[in-house]
Order: sequence, then structure tokens, then C-alpha cells
Amino acid sequence: MKKDMTNTNKDLELKKLATLSDRELMMEFRTSPSGLSHEDGLNRLEEYGENKIDIQKPDSWYLLLVKSFMDPFIYVLFGLLIVSLLTKDYEAVVVMSLMILVSALIRFTQDFKAQKESLALQDLVKHTCAVKREGEITERPMEEVVPGDIVYLSAGDMIPADSLLIWTKDLFVNQSSLTGESMPVEKYESAKNENQVPDDVSAIDLSNLIFMGTDVLSGQGEAIILKTGQQTFFGDIAKHASTKRELTNFDRDLNHISKLLLRMVLVLFPVVLLINGLLKGDWTQAFFFAIAVAVGLTPEMLPMIVTSNLAKGSQSLAKKKVIVKELNAIQNLGSMNILCTDKTGTITEDRVVLVEHVSPLGIDDDPKVLDMAFLNSNYQTGWKNLMDHAIINYYETHPDKKSQETIEKIDEIPFDFSRRRLTVAIKQGEHQLMITKGAVEEMAEVCSHVEIEGEIVPLTDELLKEMNQVNVKMNEQGMRVITVAYKRDVHNEAIYSLADESDMILVGFVGFLDPAKQSAITAISSLQQHGVTVKVLTGDNEVVSRKVCMDVGIEIEHAYIGSDIDKMSEDEFSQAVKETHLFAKLNPMQKARIIKELQTQGNTVGFMGDGINDAPALRTADVGISVDTAADITKEASSIILLEKSLTVLEDGVEEGRKVFKNMMKYIMITISSNFGNVFSVLVASAFLPFLPMLSLQLLVQNLIYDISQLAMPWDNVDDSQIMEPVTFDVKNLFKFTMFIGPISSIFDIATFGVMWFIIGANTVADQSVFQTGWFLVGLISQTLVVHMVRTEKIPFLQSRASTAMLFTSALAVLTGIIVVLAEPLRDAFDFAKLPSVYWGWLILIVILYMGLIQFVKTKYIKKYKEWI
Repeated sequence: MKKDMTNTNKDLELKKLATLSDRELMMEFRTSPSGLSHEDGLNRLEEYGENKIDIQKPDSWYLLLVKSFMDPFIYVLFGLLIVSLLTKDYEAVVVMSLMILVSALIRFTQDFKAQKESLALQDLVKHTCAVKREGEITERPMEEVVPGDIVYLSAGDMIPADSLLIWTKDLFVNQSSLTGESMPVEKYESAKNENQVPDDVSAIDLSNLIFMGTDVLSGQGEAIILKTGQQTFFGDIAKHASTKRELTNFDRDLNHISKLLLRMVLVLFPVVLLINGLLKGDWTQAFFFAIAVAVGLTPEMLPMIVTSNLAKGSQSLAKKKVIVKELNAIQNLGSMNILCTDKTGTITEDRVVLVEHVSPLGIDDDPKVLDMAFLNSNYQTGWKNLMDHAIINYYETHPDKKSQETIEKIDEIPFDFSRRRLTVAIKQGEHQLMITKGAVEEMAEVCSHVEIEGEIVPLTDELLKEMNQVNVKMNEQGMRVITVAYKRDVHNEAIYSLADESDMILVGFVGFLDPAKQSAITAISSLQQHGVTVKVLTGDNEVVSRKVCMDVGIEIEHAYIGSDIDKMSEDEFSQAVKETHLFAKLNPMQKARIIKELQTQGNTVGFMGDGINDAPALRTADVGISVDTAADITKEASSIILLEKSLTVLEDGVEEGRKVFKNMMKYIMITISSNFGNVFSVLVASAFLPFLPMLSLQLLVQNLIYDISQLAMPWDNVDDSQIMEPVTFDVKNLFKFTMFIGPISSIFDIATFGVMWFIIGANTVADQSVFQTGWFLVGLISQTLVVHMVRTEKIPFLQSRASTAMLFTSALAVLTGIIVVLAEPLRDAFDFAKLPSVYWGWLILIVILYMGLIQFVKTKYIKKYKEWI
């Protein structure tokens, strides 16, 4: 990719800008070290437009309308429509045109509405960046960034646009979205005034250029915006590269069904045509009837039903404080059977409180430890975590705090996830003081001395053992512990590097308490009851994590830390991932590796996290779940965002996802099994009747009325028992279901044939319209009402009732069918005949027996296979 872009004008322009001095750069973009004025910012926003790329912009309504017609089932209907038009079967043309328009227009309406609401929801999750204007730094939406703006960057930030660095501090950037390279790249303010960058070096390779679509892994930086929106490198990629998202398992299964049904159409069409043509002698009628059968086998409302379900699900979830960024994520949310979650804030209160500051040997309330910790937290300029805020809040309310007025900050080594430490260098009077705080194990590696009661002594193995006991004791009480250390007068100048983090003096420990959420106990219990296994993947230490897990009801028999899993063989790792519910001391890639292994084992895995280090795991998971207060890169990597950091909210999301999935499955399984039964009935009737069992136009009208009755399916009720387990789509289950339920439809179709032939007496070509009218009504009413029998495992109407919308559309379909048959103008238009009064009693009896047999077979099916829709 880089090679393709090397010789572009944009690449050359950026390389030229990269050689300018800061002063030349400021002049080029008519800005200053204080940033743009507010007025300039508004004018440039109008001039350059919002900082967005094409893939972020919504499809226009006419593109959505065109896409609504792009479906395999509509292609079949359109092909049949063309044939009918060429053969001048205008009635069939009208009905099929109606079917195509109804399906496509409803799908368009749903897609347009879903896109509009999705964009409105995403407005609640704005990505921001720190922008300097008129000397004041404020958080602004990334869309408002313009060329010439000066932005500040720190760990976890998304880089808002193509920019040139004018100051950095240990800045490492993830450029994988542009280069495909997974390793972080260090960026820094490189030497200026180099007249020429070699032609074989891309702008992306330059150390002082950063780009939209990448993110900061660690460190800090200050940059001037060069290009925004579609003018960025990322904009070029978005313009030329395919943006088609990978299909979900559900999408692939639907495509599989589509292909299967289309093959059946290709096989049944000639079979029905030959049988009726040879036996009846009227090839024209046989041809149109074969077309109608092909249409009857096609669930043309399927795309619309799926879209409606997903759109309705996203609206319902939004009311429950769950924002769905990608509609297809709802399917995976419904089938999720393992939830991996970070510990902090999800199963804990996320309100860290400083409870102890102790000397290396555990003497409580050591003032020097608190002073050092405060200086480190207060003077760091990067992202302050919860422990930093806890230290500052505790210190500022502490009666014995010291005055820090004479302190001057001189340097900083930012936190990163490999060192797990942060260093601040300050100047007190004539002396420089370097203070480092971080994770206990990582701090022990850089300390050679320890301060005990004002005396500095070497850190011996015996002392280390005693200090470890202090840590264990604090951990067992549920505390998270960090170590504080320092060095004096390391340098004469204000320049510090990672090499200076050595031979430090350990001054003590700070203990924090982040208590388990009471709501998490209930939520985890409910998730477990609903078939979701909860696993904790955390960067915190094992002892604290184990206690929190026990407090919220997650049973922990075994626990592993990151270094343990690195030593495992593939088989050992696979077994550990399968059986273990707690993994601690993990780095970001280890979290992602565990999730990948769970997926390999056949699980649908969700991951919930909000930290910068959670981004790889969120990208890997089937369902990436974050919160609106998370880092920008974390939110971007997520498919679902919670407006409240709570497992209870997620529990609601899982239930809603399952309801959406179940309602889609109802339509798919009921319609396909019913259509299969009808086609079998048509084959039997075609072989033995001297006339067509139903005219092609009548069959199309029956199919259209039934399909419209199913439009309310997304709003149907779902039994609680149906969402107690993760829901998955199984083509084998669909086949079994069709083999059980489809033939029942055929049995009563054939029974109807017998009643019409022997009892009603419609057994001649002259009386064929009576026969066809009778079967039309039985088929329509039974197919509409059987939905209510099949939609639930329970006794319908008594133990489980469909939604009001479903009841209304079903009643409307039955009423429409009766009106079409009884109202003389409509009856004549569709070649129906007046039915004798004796027919109506048989109609009621057949429908009642049909529904009763369905209920009986359903009971046997559930008993045999322990499953239903």
C-alpha cells in the first residue's frame, strides 16, 4: 500500500512539509504557537469542511433505495416478472410487481430509519481531541479540527488528521491501519531543514509525521494539523479500498439458505411445468403455475424482516442505554455464550479510594510515601487514571499535607503497558527529584535500595521477602497496591530517559480499594442463568482479582497470570482457556490471544473493557463492548457502547439481542417449512387433478397477503424460556424442523383436496374455480394461524400470546382473504367462485385439526430434540 502512494502528489507535499522548520510551518498554515483564533477555526471549517471521510458519511437515500432491490429473492421475482411480461400474463406482472415493491420499499424505509437513528446514536459517542486555540487547550469534536490547528496527544488518543509533530515525549503510535504492521512505531520531532527526503521513502515512514486512522499507544506529543477529511492518507484508502465488512455467521447461513432455495426453485420449476403440461395439455397455464410455485417457495420478505428486526432491536437497546454502532452486532450479542470482561469498573465500583500508604515494612500512614505519590500524580501531564485521582483527592483533604509552591516540573517519562511505571522529574530548590510509581513487580526490578525510618539501606533478599508479605497482606484485603520510589540529582539538566529508571530507592506502598459492585453480583448470576459464562481478563494482580471474583459470585478454582500462559504449550493453553475463569497480569495481546482461542473452540465471545489496553481484545471479540467514557481508540474498536458502565445494562442488551434473533428465526423457519409443505402439496395435486389446484395469480395473491401479515414479526413477544440460553442458527435444525412441520401442511392440504373433490363436488374442469377458491382460503388461513402455534414452545393463546401487532396483522390477513373471496368484484378479478355454505364448516374443522396436530407434533419434537425455534 505504501509503495502505491509514494509518488502521489499528496505524498510529495507531506514530505516537503516535513522538512520545514516550526517557524516556516506556522507561516505556511497562518497559525502560531498559541494556535488558531476561534474565528479562523470557524472560517477554515467552512472552507475545508468537516474532518470526516467517505466511509463515515451516510449513504444517500437513492443509494439506499437501489440497495433495497439488491437481494437474491428479488432477483428471482424480477426474472419471473420479465418472463410473465414477455408472455403477456399481465395479472401476474401486477402481483409480482407489488411483491417486489412492498419488500424493497419496506426494506428501504427500515434501512433509512435505521441509518438515521444509528447516526443520531453515534452522536452521543463523540470522539474528541485536545486542541489549542488562542492559547487555551480544550476538548473539541474531531470533526471540527482544521488545517493549522495545534493538537495535544497522549496514550489512548486517536490521531484526528494527518499532522506534523512539533514536540514529543516517548511517543509510540500504532500505524497498522495504514501499513499492516502490528509493531508500534516511535514518532518524534526529527531534524528540520533537510532539503530533500529520498524518493524511496514514503511520508508514512517519516518519524515526524502522524496520520488519521492511527492511535497513540504511549507517550505524549504536540502536532500541527496538515490535512483533514478526504485529503488525508486514510481518506485515500477509504476511497479506493473495499469497505465491505466481513460477514457474520448468521449472514453466511442466510446466504446458504438463499442458495439452497434458489437451487430448489431451479429444480421444482421444470418439474411442476412438465407434470402439469403433460397431464393437462395446457402448457401456457402450466408455465405460469410453475412460476407461481417458484414465487411461493421464495421468502421474499426475508431481507426486510431481518433489517426490521435489527433496527427495532437497536431502538430498544438505545432505550436501555446500549448504543449499537453496527446493527449486525445484535446477532452476535444474542448468540454470545462467553463474556470476557475487565475487572475495574465492570464488576467493581470504579471509584478507587486510597486507604493505606505504608512504609516498605508495612508501617501505616508514612507521610513521605503520600508526599511522593502526590508529586508523581499531580505533576504528570498524561492521562490520569483512577488511582492518580484517588491520590490527589486524598492528599488535598489530608490535614498534614505539605506546601508544594516551590516545585517546578522539569521532565516526565510517561506510562506504558510494558514497563507499567510512570516517572516525573521535579525541581525542589537546588535539587532535582525523580519520582517513579508503578506495579509492584515491575518497580522491584528497578529498585536497588529501600528507605526505612529515614535510613537508606540496600534491598536484600530478606527485605524483599518481608515487603512481599506486606503486599500479599494488602492484596488479600482486596487492595490494589502500587510501589513508590525516587532518586535525587540524577542529572544537572532537565533530560530524563528510560535508562534513568534504575538503582532507585523504594520508599513505600500505596493501597487502594475498589469494592465489588452489588449490582454486578445480581447481573453475573443472571448472565450465568442465561447460559453466559463470565471470565475475567485483567491486568491487575491475581490475589486482588481472585477476591473480587469471589465477592461477585465467579467461582475460581484455577487462575493464571500472563507469564504462565506464555510458558504453556498450545494444548495446555487451549485447556486452560477452556476451564479457567480468571486470567490476571495480562498484557493487551494476551487478552486478544485468549479471546481468539475461545472463538477457535466454537464459542461466540464478547469482551467488555474501557481501557486503552483493551482495544486489541475488543477488535478480536465477536462483540466488542465499551462505555462512552472510554478512551477514543477503545470506543472506535467497539461494536456496542454502553452509556452506563454496568453489567446490568449489558444483561438487558443480551436479552434484547436474543429476542431479535428469535424473531428472525421464527419467520425463517415457519415460512420455509410452510412453503416446503405447500410445494409438496402442489406436486401431489398436479399429478392427480385434471386441472390446476390453484391459478398462478391466486397463488401469488395468497403469498402476498401472507407475507404482509408477517411484517409485524419483529415486534412479536418472545417467551422468557426462549432466551434463557444463547441462540444460534443451525441449518441442520432448520432441515429437521422443515421435515417435521412441512408434511403436516401437506396432510391437511390433501385433506382439503378430498373435501373439495368428494364432499363439495368440485371435481370437474367446469368446477375448478370452486376447488381453487376452497384451497386458497384453507391455505391462507391455516398458514397465517399456524404461526401462532409454532412461535412458542408453550400452549399458544393460553400460556403464550403473540404481540398485539402480530394478532392484528394475522386477523387482517384472514379477513382480507375472506373479503377477496366474498366480495364479488374482487372475486371475479381473481377468478374465484362462490363457495357453498357447507364449505365453511369444513374450513373451520380443517384449520382446528391442523393447529391441534401442529401442537401435538411440536410437543413430541421438543421432547425428542430438546429444542425448538
